[in-house]
Amino acid sequence: MFIYAHYNNITMVMDTLQIRMNKELLKRIDSFVKLGVYSNRSDVIRDAVRRFVWEKEVGTVRPIGNSVELVRKARRALSSKISKKELDEINNL
Repeated sequence: MFIYAHYNNITMVMDTLQIRMNKELLKRIDSFVKLGVYSNRSDVIRDAVRRFVWEKEVGTVRPIGNSVELVRKARRALSSKISKKELDEINNL
């Protein structure tokens, strides 16, 4: 199953994966959704993975705030400085 997401006029194809988590982690994830911080469980997990990858590759993501917006700002800044091919590689992360 593929899901299409649109970011800054770029269409990204998303794959589906299945993961297993213990009940305590799911309760914590669900609490973020219930509070309205995220729309659904998938958004929580995607944001956590983005933060992990970003921190490992760049090391600058703070554990607070919205990492989606941080990534979007970084992409906008980079898009004016790098080639389309390089931007596509970044968008595929």
